[in-house]
Amino acid sequence: MSAAENLTAGVEVTGPVHERYDEVLTPAALELLALLHRRLDDHRLELLEARRQRYAELAAGGTLDFLAGTKDVREDETWRVADPAPGLTDRRVEITGPTDRKMTVNALNSGAKVWLADHEDANTPLWENMVSGQLNLRDAIERRIDFTSPEGKSYELADEVATIVVRPRGWHLPEKHVLVDGRPISGSLFDFGLYFFHCAQRQMDNGLGPYFYLPKMESHLEARLWNDAFVLAQEHVGIPRGSIRATVLIETYPAAFEMEEILYELREHSAGLNAGRWDYMFSVIKSFRTRGRDFLLPDRNSVTMTVPFMRAYTELLVRTCHRRGAHAIGGMAAFIPSKDEQVNEQAFAKVRDDKAREAGDGFDGSWVAHPGMVETCKDAFTAVLGDRPDQRDRTRDEVAVTADQLLDVRSTPGRVTEAGLRSNVSVGLQYLAAWLGGSGAVGINNLMEDAATAEISRSQVWQWLHNDVELADGPVVTRELVARVIDEEMAAIRERTGPEAIASGRWGDAQALFTEMAMSDDFAEFLTLPAYEQMP
Repeated sequence: MSAAENLTAGVEVTGPVHERYDEVLTPAALELLALLHRRLDDHRLELLEARRQRYAELAAGGTLDFLAGTKDVREDETWRVADPAPGLTDRRVEITGPTDRKMTVNALNSGAKVWLADHEDANTPLWENMVSGQLNLRDAIERRIDFTSPEGKSYELADEVATIVVRPRGWHLPEKHVLVDGRPISGSLFDFGLYFFHCAQRQMDNGLGPYFYLPKMESHLEARLWNDAFVLAQEHVGIPRGSIRATVLIETYPAAFEMEEILYELREHSAGLNAGRWDYMFSVIKSFRTRGRDFLLPDRNSVTMTVPFMRAYTELLVRTCHRRGAHAIGGMAAFIPSKDEQVNEQAFAKVRDDKAREAGDGFDGSWVAHPGMVETCKDAFTAVLGDRPDQRDRTRDEVAVTADQLLDVRSTPGRVTEAGLRSNVSVGLQYLAAWLGGSGAVGINNLMEDAATAEISRSQVWQWLHNDVELADGPVVTRELVARVIDEEMAAIRERTGPEAIASGRWGDAQALFTEMAMSDDFAEFLTLPAYEQMP
């Protein structure tokens, strides 16, 4: 089968077609993708333009608030989301990671209740990653993914495995290797459509269902578009409406003001909301990046979940979910266990405290990035839940969060330091080099980092530079200072990794891209958009 063969009317696959790709890129599957694209893509583009208009309004002095036009949805006490679906009743610990073959087996065997199979932030959208990931998911569901590594280590699925929940790419990302009527298909619809077509019935035959995590949404209208996609796909394939369940990541500032509306739009398909903490901080900066010190964040590692604006966001999320019968899922524990026992001791203590706080606040579960953290998270939630699957009955009626509380970034304690500047630059460079090289989940300084890391790193540098921030222990952040720090941190990376590693990687491209994103006059909406253009 040639790379550009027209497999169904108006659909062209321009990416290379390797072994077994024909099992995923079937004419019938591409027919569903074409249907989704033709019915929904114009509206998707309209909603992306509405995002840009909102950002322009915020830059001109506007603000965010709960919507007046949907007040009746918020005040109606009668509606609820669908009951938890099989395999999603107990979600006390969920593990995240990309869909390469090794991670697929390890995540499913980790002891977590749920595996977020990630086609988004923990994955680089190389064509090979996107198609092979679909194959790995199907192989896992059919229990034929066992394999032996080049080092001779065997991997096979245990009898009891985690429930698969797939995270497709956000609405803003395209899949340039599949054209429908001459236009690239949405990465969201590509990832969703292929998994749904090939795996929905297989999962239902196993007593589960086609489950999804939905990222980067900024309004309930974007949730409505997803619901339209769900209904369309279920009708086309002949699967009962409501079989799909989706958990929405509340990881953008605008979405925090529309949590109830998002649940309402997806109510027959809803599995709850998740607190996406790192992307949320990135979105805070992006939304109000030109508004000076009222929205200026200190060093990113000093912005904990207990600072006022983050606390308001998570309290509102739990109350909103439980009020509507939905699961509330907490944020990521990104720590990777190391060989240094002292480092491990301190990190495990922080993770235990973080998960205990979430469980105490009413969350029903939380995320980890490494199998070594599963038991720590599970123990924290079991201490509160006991044998119960969740605590949705704890409706948190005492919580009353205002728009002013959600917007109270100014009260965040902490400083902007040279160490924080250097950390953002160093981590951003390291992550981008790995991302451009094909890996989206990257261990840096004992943390599992994903694209949200690079986004907050470059956005903080941009914000500090364009708001003439003075470092607590040094000069004002200027273009000259940022350029010097980038050069110095790149030199330090070169010294640590050696010339061969630098020469064989995408370090030059990473440095050029980070410099452009951090120092350009205009703020790029997403770092991954220009980065994707540099990929084959």
